[in-house]
Amino acid sequence: VIPPPVIHIEDYSEDSISFSLKMTTNIKVSGYIVNIYWTFDAHRQEKRTLMVEGEKSIQRVANLTAHTPYEISAWAKTELGDSPLSFVHVVTSGTRPASPSLKAKAINQTAVECSWTGPRNVVYGIFYATSFLELYRSPHNTTTSSHNITVLVQRDEQYLFLV
Repeated sequence: VIPPPVIHIEDYSEDSISFSLKMTTNIKVSGYIVNIYWTFDAHRQEKRTLMVEGEKSIQRVANLTAHTPYEISAWAKTELGDSPLSFVHVVTSGTRPASPSLKAKAINQTAVECSWTGPRNVVYGIFYATSFLELYRSPHNTTTSSHNITVLVQRDEQYLFLV
């Protein structure tokens, strides 16, 4: 039986998490698949996937948000097949940034000007869709470090926006 890998949180800060991966068996490991999950504004679950080569590893994931819960899951790729999943949870330190205040204004039938308030020198994600279900499952999205963006949309549709 292949055991799940051990994920150990080595360190975390406002914007990063460092963790180690190892197996408690003599089975040859070729690498790990790691997923980092977090929920954005209770509407959209985000995921980042890492493919890690080798048997033992320390990884650092950066560009995270302060005071946000993250779930890290991993499984090992071994000579006998894939291991079961392993999970750990960690909350980054610091104070979570305030939610931006979004204003969306139609410029014409296919363009919407989005503007918002919020801190400088950060990256904002703009998500938009024609339904709450689409906004949760597979929204259109873009990123910017400014406080406004013009989004091109389909004519004759109503859209929901989230920044």
